[in-house]
Amino acid sequence: MPIKNEKLLTNKQAVEEINRHRWIESEKAGYDIGFETASLDWLERFSTAWMDYHMPQRKSSVKASSHKASKPEKR
Repeated sequence: MPIKNEKLLTNKQAVEEINRHRWIESEKAGYDIGFETASLDWLERFSTAWMDYHMPQRKSSVKASSHKASKPEKR
């Protein structure tokens, strides 16, 4: 079962990425966009790619379970 993106808000590395995103987007906007806006934007735009890179076991376990379900074993 895939990790829900919102659960990333409890991951220290993900929160650091969100804060980095907040800083970049705030600089672009000319004002502080706030953590909530930054986190919603980051979760929507970047969380899947971030999880694929930083949590490869999540991706491979999802592929393995879907692969087993889609192809029966040949004898």
